[in-house]
Amino acid sequence: MNLTPKQLKILQLIRDWRVRRGYSPTMQELADEIGVSKVTVFEHVEALIKKNALVREANKARSLSIADGVSVPDEGRPLRFPLVGRIAAGHPIERVASEEEIDLTEMLAPSASAAATFALKVEGDSMRDEGILDGDYVLVERTQVAANGDRVVALLPDGSTTLKTFFKEDDHIRLQPANPNFEPIRVRFCQVQGIVKGVVRRYGR
Repeated sequence: MNLTPKQLKILQLIRDWRVRRGYSPTMQELADEIGVSKVTVFEHVEALIKKNALVREANKARSLSIADGVSVPDEGRPLRFPLVGRIAAGHPIERVASEEEIDLTEMLAPSASAAATFALKVEGDSMRDEGILDGDYVLVERTQVAANGDRVVALLPDGSTTLKTFFKEDDHIRLQPANPNFEPIRVRFCQVQGIVKGVVRRYGR
C-alpha cells in the first residue's frame, strides 16, 4: 500500500488511540498531534478510506478504525507495545492508566503485530503454576470473546480487573487461579478485555 508519511502517521495514531483508550481520535485531535490543519487531516483521512486502509462509520463520532487485514508498521520500533497498567494475579485491582511502553523488538518475531496488542505488568503469584510470575509482563490481544481454558484479562462487576483462566459454567463464570493458595473467582458476568498471548520476563531487575 502506497502511503505518504503523514498518512502512515495518521494510521499509527488511530491504532494507538484505540489500543490505549478504546476509541479513535477526532479530526481535531489528529490535527493537533501531527501539527497540521483539520482540513488537511480530513483530506488525508478521505484518501486513506479510498485506499481501503481506514473504515469510518457514518454519523458516528470517533468511528475511524483500521481496516481488516491492514498492518500498520512502526518506523524503527515495530514491536513497541503500550503498557496500559498493572494487573493483579493475586487479588483484583483497578486498572491504572499509563503512557509507558515496552519494546519487544529483540524478543519476538518481527512479524508480530502491535495493532491489537497491549502489555500489562503482573502483580502477585496466583498464576505461578501457569508460568506467569510476579513482575512478568503479559502480552494481551484485545478481544471480548474467550473460550474455556483461555488465560484472560477480565473486568469484574466491581470495576476491578484480574488475570485468570476463563471457564464458562452452568450459571456463572469461574476465573481460575493457577496456585492452590488462591480461591477461584465466581461471577455471573464479567467483561473479557483480552486473551494472554505471551509472557515476557526480565532478569536482574
